[in-house]
Amino acid sequence: MVNLDTNKYIQLLEKPESVSTEHSSEITAIIQEYPYFQSARALRLKILKNQESYKYNNELKITASYTTDRTVLFDFITSEAFKEIPKKEEKLSIKDKILPKKKTTEVEIIEEDLAIGKPLSFNQNETFSFNQWLQLSSKTAIVRDNTNVEKAQKEEPSIKSEYDAIIDRFIETAPKISRPSKTSAPDIKVAENQQSNQLATETLAKVYLEQKKYDSAIQAYKILSLKYPEKSGFFADQIKRIQILQNNK
Repeated sequence: MVNLDTNKYIQLLEKPESVSTEHSSEITAIIQEYPYFQSARALRLKILKNQESYKYNNELKITASYTTDRTVLFDFITSEAFKEIPKKEEKLSIKDKILPKKKTTEVEIIEEDLAIGKPLSFNQNETFSFNQWLQLSSKTAIVRDNTNVEKAQKEEPSIKSEYDAIIDRFIETAPKISRPSKTSAPDIKVAENQQSNQLATETLAKVYLEQKKYDSAIQAYKILSLKYPEKSGFFADQIKRIQILQNNK
């Protein structure tokens, strides 16, 4: 049984900027006990982002697959509270960071320069980039484990009501959060085959890089070079690095 301090948990939901590494084990334990506890998964995302953990990008997809309304998740990860890092953040454990290694090949150096594996950072205008990152997992169904259901049914009523109260409180107090209706779409709707000047961003280019869609990443940087001629030199260098990756993969 997870030892949960209800008041403390509610405080973390109301002020996610206060979530730090010291809460990691407790929140992870909650997720293990209650895999479909969406708010706990969102808080775990915040911890991984604080740490700049290589696990963050994949965890974002997993969290989205457990989220009923992904616009809620998008609002959360683009909020100022999510982006704010606690002043006294603990150092990463060996398990949660990529150990430094000597760069011995050109490809390794280029991957480092392109920040491949670093947490993706979206802003509120990048719904297209967000949707592109989630598209590989958008059609993956969640297979519910019946043992978890049976376990929940055997729990004491007081414990169940405690968790219900936390969820209800979170829904009532969190901004822009509401129970999804039967007619609401679970995904952010965007034209997936459209890449206009407005949709192309550096984050989108990084999304394509993480997905190894090198041609799409190059095209995004070409559009950005036209949009921001003052940074055309930087974008040209990025394109050259990507082309080297293409030739070595």
